[in-house]
Amino acid sequence: MTVVPDDPLMTLICDSCGTVASGPACVLPDAEVVWTFVAEQGWTGSPFATGPHRCPRCELLPAPTPQARAPRRADPLGVLGVEHLDEVAIVTAAGDLDIATGDDLHGVLAEAVDADRHVVVDLVRVHLIDSTALGVLVRARQEARHRGRRLSLAGPSRFVRTVLHTMRLDRVFPVFDTRRDAVDWSRSAGSDRSPVRSTAR
Repeated sequence: MTVVPDDPLMTLICDSCGTVASGPACVLPDAEVVWTFVAEQGWTGSPFATGPHRCPRCELLPAPTPQARAPRRADPLGVLGVEHLDEVAIVTAAGDLDIATGDDLHGVLAEAVDADRHVVVDLVRVHLIDSTALGVLVRARQEARHRGRRLSLAGPSRFVRTVLHTMRLDRVFPVFDTRRDAVDWSRSAGSDRSPVRSTAR
């Protein structure tokens, strides 16, 4: 456990160095979801109380030596690539979308929007998404809207869906079960059709 509720406070414990931070508890629909508290403290990591979480000081520390480095997942992290289908750009991501991959995600999304394309963000292989990546997605959507373009999310995992739902961002982003549904909706821009969104949670 890395976030410890202690009414009326919550305590954060850094998984890397053990730093402790406390603050007022945040009232959210699910007591296990501590996203707002984590973000307000400037920490990164899971939106759930079970972690992992890292304090701002640990984000600035150099990477450990190879001998001391903990084994990493073999899964690729961040943006895997961009596929262009006519007027739609599909941005495929995998692993963790967090502070370490936020700049890459921002650059790819900005390039896609600057090219005056609709954007579909394929999240099928994304395991974790934090406040940094959510902020990048929100800004990209705003920029796309200013250009009269659409940005949607495709295939998010149950974990990512929970994050979006808890943060009420599933009301902001069109969310689809598949890339095909998201691409079809993007191409329908200008029609009167409403998006047929996923109902899975």
